[in-house]
Amino acid sequence: MPHHLARWTGLAGSALLAVAAFLSGALPGSPLRSTPVSIWQGPHGPLIIAAWLIGTALLAGAWWALREQVPSTRWALVTVGLWLLPLLIAPPLESRDVYAYACQGASYAAGINPYEQGVSALPCPWLDTISYIWRDTPASYGPLFVVLSGAVVKATGSLTGAIVVFRLIAVAGVALTAISLPVLARRVGVPAGRAVWLALACPLVAVHLVSGAHNDALMVGLLVAGLAVVASRPGRPGPLLGGGALLGLAAAIKVTALVVVPFAALVAIVGGYSIRALVRHGGWVVGGAVAAVAGVTVAAGLDFGWVSGLARGGDVIAWTSPSTAVGQTVGYLVVPFGGHIDALPVTRGIGLAALAVLLVWLWWRARTREPLEYAGLALAATVLLSPLFHPWYWIWPLAVLAATARKTGWFVVIALASSFLVLPDGTGLARFTKTVGAPLMTLLVIVLLVRLVRSARAAHRPVAAD
Repeated sequence: MPHHLARWTGLAGSALLAVAAFLSGALPGSPLRSTPVSIWQGPHGPLIIAAWLIGTALLAGAWWALREQVPSTRWALVTVGLWLLPLLIAPPLESRDVYAYACQGASYAAGINPYEQGVSALPCPWLDTISYIWRDTPASYGPLFVVLSGAVVKATGSLTGAIVVFRLIAVAGVALTAISLPVLARRVGVPAGRAVWLALACPLVAVHLVSGAHNDALMVGLLVAGLAVVASRPGRPGPLLGGGALLGLAAAIKVTALVVVPFAALVAIVGGYSIRALVRHGGWVVGGAVAAVAGVTVAAGLDFGWVSGLARGGDVIAWTSPSTAVGQTVGYLVVPFGGHIDALPVTRGIGLAALAVLLVWLWWRARTREPLEYAGLALAATVLLSPLFHPWYWIWPLAVLAATARKTGWFVVIALASSFLVLPDGTGLARFTKTVGAPLMTLLVIVLLVRLVRSARAAHRPVAAD
């Protein structure tokens, strides 16, 4: 597809998604529908579904078409800006999380610790806009975002005003990512234009980071900026401390950002790897990250309850998480035999154990390779092996891998498929496809495991002499 045609095709897709948002998005002040399938039963159901499906397809197709032939970094940035414009003025699309942010901010502004009580304790004036499952759940976001949420609610005093400011914060996070990506790309030798295109023109960014105003936008921006600072000034204590602090601030929004800190410590080393070099240079990065997290927590007057709040993410059961899908499939298989087994605790536990082992292995390999790419792989493993997968989570590894990986096919395909998983009003399609989706995901896991075993055997097989 010619690049000029791709630009206008994507813009048309974004405009159609904005139409879908106005017709059936998460409208400000609108109460949560009691019937989740009402989006296609309403008077505009066919139009909404058509606008969402065609708009997503156009945006995704234009992004895919230019994944290896972006004219320039400037062209990519201008195109991304054009694609974001329609969604900047439309209601939130495909998620109600921004309303939860506002309610948690209202709780904090009123002196309630959101890590100890759910937003229904205030009660929040906009409680009926939040998904039922999260109304009595303590916040799982870091102290920095809780403080920001409280400041936003205090400054605006209204739900619509809060949404506008949260969206501006998300745009700032995207802009910070755009500034930092070329630095990572230059370090690895990846074309900067391609990196910007893969990371920011992805439909997940327009729909979930900007339209949905997810706090992942700011988290990713700080994370990529921290890696960029470390990569551009290795061996220098001041920049390394500052880069580590940025990574710590990212973790003070979502704790999963801490996954990249050990890899950033490797990036900080000048010369070859050694324990002494790791302590001498990487120690500044780790120290900066720890100081930032602890400092923000103390300054906010909060504790580390947000860490335990992460466990509540497991309340959502969706086959888009491989470990959850395997557990669901096991349960389905025993039903014909009269059995009833809840295998989720076991399969999810195995997934987390595998993640812990894999993170250690990735870090060990990164000592003698490019640690920035391995930081992206570590984020990808974290997303794929966690008990819960939301489409916007994939933006975490996407932003890093876009600037550091030379082979892009596999993670671009995952982003492409994830763009179609949520309807305009925030209804996840995984809820209605679990009996098909879970077995298919399980089959995919089995296929991948078989391929990994065969590849490992082939790698250790002795080469026959001529």
